[in-house]
Amino acid sequence: MKTAVVTDSTAYIPKELLEKWNIHMIPLNVIFGNEAYQEEVDLNWKQFYEEVKTKELPTTSQPPIGQFVELFEKLAKDYDAVVCVHLSSGISGTYQGAITAGTMVEGIEVFAFDSEVSCMVQGFYALEAAEWAERGEHPDAIIARLKELKQTARAYFMVDDLSHLQRGGRLSSAAALIGSLLQVKPLLHFEDKVIIPFEKIRTRKKALKRVADLLGEDAASGEDYRAVIIHANREDEANEWRTELEALYPNVEFSIGYFGAVIGTHLGEGSMGMGWMRK
Repeated sequence: MKTAVVTDSTAYIPKELLEKWNIHMIPLNVIFGNEAYQEEVDLNWKQFYEEVKTKELPTTSQPPIGQFVELFEKLAKDYDAVVCVHLSSGISGTYQGAITAGTMVEGIEVFAFDSEVSCMVQGFYALEAAEWAERGEHPDAIIARLKELKQTARAYFMVDDLSHLQRGGRLSSAAALIGSLLQVKPLLHFEDKVIIPFEKIRTRKKALKRVADLLGEDAASGEDYRAVIIHANREDEANEWRTELEALYPNVEFSIGYFGAVIGTHLGEGSMGMGWMRK
């Protein structure tokens, strides 16, 4: 069975890896006023953070179902099945859009996987799926493998300003107000597919240390992990943190990712996070 792998732009997989593993990417949209951009196609993360310095924060939208249908019809010419890996269904309808589009296309079977997260942790799933697909594994086996990885996946992130999440409806007004009043740097994570506070921490430095400690608890097992440090236009800080962590956790393979335009719209510049899963 020949299987294609599709993900969406919020996985923020580097272009060279998308090409190497032949992963197809469906972009979400960022809308500044009357101008719509496809993230990672028309607008990269560096351009986005420059744009928001002079413009109001944009809105975001999921891909139209027609875009999925068009891609699936194209893939049906060469593939028997497609495994789709998408951002959490609790914050976007993209995953459901893939499922709906799959029912509208003949000649190819669509297997959708809800990563229940976003950014490069979502990307880890897509890359694993692509490796398995290249080996000729059945889509059922690929989905089973992704579910196995999900048991060990963690992701935590810290935002500088909760108002972006509140405005976008991704965090309750009460939680945002409390965070602002106390001037805390709340650690957030995904639980049951939505973003909720994990712990309230007073400073940025302590928040990042707490994330590192959480990684340390898992890495103490001695098993091999892959981890990604994710930043919102704080590349230098991310690289410095990576250097520190690599010295502490030799059994963890670290990479640097970013909060791109869509996720950056909701988290705001200056956000930092880290996600990991067992290899």
